[in-house]
Amino acid sequence: MSGRPLPCEVREIGSLFLFEKLSPEQLARLCREGRVESFEAGPVYTEGEPATCFYVMLEGTVAVFRRVGGEDVEVSRTSQRGVYAGAMQAYIGDRVRQVYTNSVRATAPTRFFVLPADTFASIMREWFPMAVHLLEGLFFGAKNTQAVVGQRERLLALGSLSAALTHELNNPAAAAVRATATLRERVAKMRRKLALIAESPFSAEQLASLIDIQDRTAERVAKAPVLSPLEAADREDVLTDWLEDHGIDSGYQLAPAFVQAGLDADWLEQVAAAVGEEILPNAVGWLNYTVETELLMDEIADSATRISQLVDAAKQYSQLDRAPYQVTDVHELLDSTLMMLSAKIGPEIRVVKEYDRTLPRIPSYPAELNQVWTNLIDNAVAAMRGAGGEGTLTVRTARHDERLLVEFRDTGPGVPPAIRDRIFDPFFTTKPVGQGTGLGLDISWRIVVNKHHGALRVESVPGDTRFQVLLPLTAQESGGAPAGTLAGGVPLTPSEEPA
Repeated sequence: MSGRPLPCEVREIGSLFLFEKLSPEQLARLCREGRVESFEAGPVYTEGEPATCFYVMLEGTVAVFRRVGGEDVEVSRTSQRGVYAGAMQAYIGDRVRQVYTNSVRATAPTRFFVLPADTFASIMREWFPMAVHLLEGLFFGAKNTQAVVGQRERLLALGSLSAALTHELNNPAAAAVRATATLRERVAKMRRKLALIAESPFSAEQLASLIDIQDRTAERVAKAPVLSPLEAADREDVLTDWLEDHGIDSGYQLAPAFVQAGLDADWLEQVAAAVGEEILPNAVGWLNYTVETELLMDEIADSATRISQLVDAAKQYSQLDRAPYQVTDVHELLDSTLMMLSAKIGPEIRVVKEYDRTLPRIPSYPAELNQVWTNLIDNAVAAMRGAGGEGTLTVRTARHDERLLVEFRDTGPGVPPAIRDRIFDPFFTTKPVGQGTGLGLDISWRIVVNKHHGALRVESVPGDTRFQVLLPLTAQESGGAPAGTLAGGVPLTPSEEPA
């Protein structure tokens, strides 16, 4: 934006706190290379545009806005003479993307002293070379520190997730190993039983019937219903009685496997009718091995499937084989994070998913959103554990004001009002020493607000705490902007320091 040009007076410029220590020659150069502009109520400059000027207010009133979720939110308002904003980092040059990091609007007729960004940069380097070096060191030092601290937070989360993943992988792997060893034993017994059957006086028709029953038994195992413990116990009693009535003394040992496989007394009646009473015990023993081998193979298949799902979840969570910025289904991200954290969540905390599957895929940095989900879920679990260990975590998605809402609701004790305004501050934590860095919510806020142009907020009462993430639905709103495009740059009063 450009205002109405006005004469620049050295005396007025020199009366500003920013320039009061400059020499007459320096003030004259400022007036010669800068300008005074008058703005009516309205925009002075807009966030995201190239930062071309450095503004110092001579008189008037300005409001500063930050873009959050596609909306401009007012963050400050001042009439303090001498406050400044705009291209305050021009002295760094092309090493940093030079854009306005906020929007400034005049709320009344306002005059500014305006320096072009290039002039501001050259004056800074020429007049204050040592100060420029110090400012550059502070700027890049703070940036590097933030990156290192953020990386440390990610490594801590990765270590925790790696331990959880190892535990989760160990369970199905151990189950598969146990099932394989048992299966080998059962197959060996099956071979011996086959030898006994071969020596028995089976007719060709009886053998054919037995093989047919074996095939149909295997099919029933695959379709076995899931029974309640009470139903299973009742069926085991019935089968034990049937087997004992037919001269099979080990019926109480065979009944549990038969019930698990979906076999009942009617099925055993069909077996007895097909093979005859004299060879029924050997036939039942043979079918028992068939049932056990099928159940063991199912257990191995389930374990392998679980391992595969965990590996897929780990790949989805880490996004190792995917582009950093892409169009993503948030439900896939949420599911992979919940699976990765399932051991940490534990069985005492119930997880409820309330997904709106009609929501569109959104442009995002999925690996970083997974970090947000991890931080919010971890905090919710910690809150519920601290309040007795049990609770419910509800993960909900919905459309809210043309944005995508992801809500994490827990039944913990809540966030006290006294600290609610501080929970997003860096290094603020309520966890015991050594259990929290105080950076999880700060990093989450930066990822959601700075990187995705979204919003992160909290609503909390005892027994109902909700962290809500609001994300733009389109690339035009989120802009695919790199991190940092919203940081710093508000007009400053004399007591504040430049960002």
